[in-house]
Amino acid sequence: MRIQVVDAFTSRPFTGNPAGVCLLPAGPWPDDAWLGQLAAELNHPETAFALPLPAGAEADWEIRWFTPLVEANLCGHATLATVHTLRRAGLLTGGPVRFLSRSGGLLTAWAEGDEGNEGNEGEDGEITLDFPSAPTSEVPIPAGLADALGVRPEATFGTGALGDLLAVLPDEAAVRALRPDLAAIAALSLREEWRGVIVTAPAAAGAESGYDFVSRFFAPARGIPEDPVTGSAHTALAPYWAARLGRLDALTGLQASGRPGRVKVALQGDRVLLTGRAVTVLEATLRV
Repeated sequence: MRIQVVDAFTSRPFTGNPAGVCLLPAGPWPDDAWLGQLAAELNHPETAFALPLPAGAEADWEIRWFTPLVEANLCGHATLATVHTLRRAGLLTGGPVRFLSRSGGLLTAWAEGDEGNEGNEGEDGEITLDFPSAPTSEVPIPAGLADALGVRPEATFGTGALGDLLAVLPDEAAVRALRPDLAAIAALSLREEWRGVIVTAPAAAGAESGYDFVSRFFAPARGIPEDPVTGSAHTALAPYWAARLGRLDALTGLQASGRPGRVKVALQGDRVLLTGRAVTVLEATLRV
């Protein structure tokens, strides 16, 4: 069995968000403990496991995601990495690929230039994911959050089923300068039952940036101190920034981590389209 390591939401190696990808053979799922142990061994923010479904099923693949500590309900960058891996293996047919997930339901993706791409080392086209939107609603700033972040947010928002807290800061510089107390973030996340904390602000005024907003994401209680680029967080960032900026057309977010990456977002009703690129950095043979 082959394992891929793919950098997602980037076209340059060693940037964006790394994900492990394991395409399983048809049949039953391996034991959950084995899946978790392999994800812990790879020790990337997420590892995606994709299982092919028989012809006539409602989806082409079933997909599951694991952090080094727990199984995740939804993951954007590892899904994008999986589509990239399928494309490079010649397993896409030129149309959309459908994934069945345990929390996101049916997820659909499209890949540019997926014909005849097996073994091609050139630059791949963009990949677009169709994910459920996570509308935000303002909530009081939780006690202890300002101390944990080292700055008091202008406002905070719940994200519904996504399970994150969205904290809005005044400007891009404040987001980039954050040095949060990760132990305190983990304690707050466990107390409030958050997956993690999204921090965001508008792009610097007047900058020739090519992006509309910035963000960072912290989920230490899930084994991810800071996630480099979080596709699922953009399902909440998209409706928030579309409403704030008064734009329903495509926006671009920059996740300003130490491994930055860009996510194009567009609202379509209760869905969000997430678009980015990916690059394979490692292929290995699994021997257990």
